[in-house]
Amino acid sequence: MNGQNKVSGVVLAGGMARRMQGQDKGLLICHNRPLVSYALAAMNPLVDELFVSANRHQDQYRQFNYPVISDAELSFDGPLAGVLAAMQTAQHPILLVAPCDSPLVASVHLQRLLDALISQDADIAVAFDGERLHPVFAALKTRLQSDLQNYLHSGERKLQAWFHRHSLVEVDFSDSQHLFVNINTPAELSAVEQSLAEILPQ
Repeated sequence: MNGQNKVSGVVLAGGMARRMQGQDKGLLICHNRPLVSYALAAMNPLVDELFVSANRHQDQYRQFNYPVISDAELSFDGPLAGVLAAMQTAQHPILLVAPCDSPLVASVHLQRLLDALISQDADIAVAFDGERLHPVFAALKTRLQSDLQNYLHSGERKLQAWFHRHSLVEVDFSDSQHLFVNINTPAELSAVEQSLAEILPQ
């Protein structure tokens, strides 16, 4: 993309992963690769710069050869804090966001978010599976950073509530709900590995 449509990207890997016994989800091995590598590979062709948002094990994340950014506060304030840090670092007017723990999502799916944001001139485009939003899959305008900073400073943390303060387009993924499975437990990691084994070469 050129000019006003240049894109920054961030993979969110900054959570506490309490249901994974505190293990850093992005660094877990899934079908012979760290989980975060799937999101980086999906996002890389679509963006002009790419970051990893991580609040732990930053040196390990740097080994993927992308800049690593951290939340301004060390209190693990949720995905919006990672989004804000990315907005403040980004050099481009659009920010593409994806989590580190949904390895079935590919570039073609993330491109749909960008296309919807630009074609509908929205502030935010977010994935919608026909039943619910998946707010950590989004494309948004980085000029929203001041509003987001104020929202977080007020003590609020809910992504969807902040999204609905702005011009929002819900991008229809009802044909592919399975893409948004994320990994919160060892059992879910095993199930996703089986799915990847069916669609990816060994």
